[in-house]
Amino acid sequence: MPHRLHLEQFGNVHALPILHYRMEFAHLVREAVKAVAPDCIAIELPATLEAPFVRAIGRLPQISVLTYEVSSASLLKGKTAVEAPQSVHLLVEPADPLVEAARLAQERGIPLQLIDLDLDDYPLHNEPLPDSYAVQRLGLAAYYREYAAAFRDVPPDREDLRREKGMAFRLSQLSGRYQRVLFVCGMHHLERVRRFFGEPQAEPLGRVRREGLRLFNLHPDSTREVLGEFPFLSAVYELRRGEFPPEPARREGGLRKSFTLFELIEGGKRAIPEEEAMAQSLDRSARQVGVAGEMPDRQRVMFRLFQEASRHYRQETGETVHLWQRRAFFRFARNCALIEGQLLPDLYQLLCAARACLDDNFAYAFWRLASHYPWQRETADLPTLRLKPEDLWGSSRRLRFRPRPRREAKGLSRLRFLQRKRELRPGEWLQGFDNPAICSYPPEDLVIEEYGRFLKKKGARQLSEEEGRVEPFSASMLDGIDMRETLRNLPGGRIYVRENRRVKGGVGSVVVVFDEDRGNDRFPYLMTWLGEHEQESDMAFYATQPADNIVGPGISRCEYGGFLLSSPPRRMLDVWHDRDYALARSKAELLLLAALDYSPEKHVVYAAPRPPRSIFRQLAARLGKKIVYLPLGSLSPVKLKRLRVFHVLYGNDKREIARDYIW
Repeated sequence: MPHRLHLEQFGNVHALPILHYRMEFAHLVREAVKAVAPDCIAIELPATLEAPFVRAIGRLPQISVLTYEVSSASLLKGKTAVEAPQSVHLLVEPADPLVEAARLAQERGIPLQLIDLDLDDYPLHNEPLPDSYAVQRLGLAAYYREYAAAFRDVPPDREDLRREKGMAFRLSQLSGRYQRVLFVCGMHHLERVRRFFGEPQAEPLGRVRREGLRLFNLHPDSTREVLGEFPFLSAVYELRRGEFPPEPARREGGLRKSFTLFELIEGGKRAIPEEEAMAQSLDRSARQVGVAGEMPDRQRVMFRLFQEASRHYRQETGETVHLWQRRAFFRFARNCALIEGQLLPDLYQLLCAARACLDDNFAYAFWRLASHYPWQRETADLPTLRLKPEDLWGSSRRLRFRPRPRREAKGLSRLRFLQRKRELRPGEWLQGFDNPAICSYPPEDLVIEEYGRFLKKKGARQLSEEEGRVEPFSASMLDGIDMRETLRNLPGGRIYVRENRRVKGGVGSVVVVFDEDRGNDRFPYLMTWLGEHEQESDMAFYATQPADNIVGPGISRCEYGGFLLSSPPRRMLDVWHDRDYALARSKAELLLLAALDYSPEKHVVYAAPRPPRSIFRQLAARLGKKIVYLPLGSLSPVKLKRLRVFHVLYGNDKREIARDYIW
């Protein structure tokens, strides 16, 4: 919005205070050029760098590096002072306000002037500055006012005074030649430049020519680490500089390295190249982080980055990022930012949150997208230079990822799952699907039955705690001291004891809902299975289509959306076509109705992300039963992730070979 813009005016000079390498200030340069319509643009860079700098501007969005050597402070070797030359690297990247000012001048034919002094020793200022995102919310006027008040009494360095007097002298010359001059200058210098502008100044002494200037193309791998803004943010800003092209038609597919035989034969989904998937993510994000023409919202960019990384994570691993994981991620990242005194986290903090709140695979997918800059290539017009963060910023923080890759079995034969058989020719595994009878994989049956018994015990324990009685200690300790109630009444000096009452009636059915599938499209496979013996329960579930993932001849890998377990076995009809359950609005509610209907015991355990509607509790009461709700977040996410995957075998004969294809 234009109200975020603030310009300091002295004479016919309109000065924009900026922070270097910050996207918000690069956008403010665009607003300033539009508001002032200047006859000349002056920037805080020395004129000795003009020729290679202008060439680098013309290469954008390709990022260039301008390099030269300076004499550093003397180093003592014994008793002799030796000058040690140091390399200076100037990145020319889109999200830098000085680069944006020069780029607009070049695009609109406005004269560009570089008016700083060329010195060998530029003092480094490690000032505790507010987060640049504050400009997005407060505007530049309030931001600069607080900055100026905080640093008004800080004495400047001698080199800074030389530079500021030099810039003031050259601005006075430009003000006599042009009607409106836009001056883009760092906040640290602007107040003194304004003061010196009103005083008579002599022409400064400074270097008029710089030897050894070289221009390089930045290596694509280096863009992931050395940019002032992380590459995804710079790429979003670059895309929003111009008009958006028509939105491309959606192409089905993802980053998967393999696809199923049914998909190949039917001409369905396809794996697309990684570069194309990244480009699609960037394009979607650039269109959705704010109104066209306005400042991109950094917070929205981070949210879009998380969403797109979640999409890639699901395409690569088949695992979904749940709502509670998203909340934990942003809470963790927010707290990291607060510890560092920032409003929003930086890329390192985001990656720490991704690894801590999800796993290394998600953190790696997040980093790969966050560090993607699509325009950078090795080119023939300039030599390519590799840089490390230490070369520009003096230090860096390291973070290691340990993703679990899907590798071929080469030299790791001791791991059985890497010895899984592979398809020798396309279509070979389709020959195993001619058997109309389907069955489950017995080892998975044992796991899910054990988990069903665990949920029954957990539900019974929760009921016992709900029915328990707490009273002040008098003559009996009953079932032990209730520490919570005792601490709550500590001022009274009394001890409270608890009595756990036995719950009448056991738990008959268990319903576990991983995903309610409100869109009714993610889990279309509906099935009712009967137990094969007395130790197995009848089961109804909804899941992904078996044809979506073929792992062997007549063997499909599926993922539960939700399931129902009810014992004793061999009683359950096809619940998905039972008219008695027309009340249900979703698949999860239908399973709950069937659990109430088929449960021989008084209680039914319902584990789901949300509790059931109140009408189901009323219906259960009419049937003389009770629903015990267990929040899905109270259960182990690791266990749930393992439990959610199962296999469908087309024929009992597949059980003999299933272990060679399932791990």
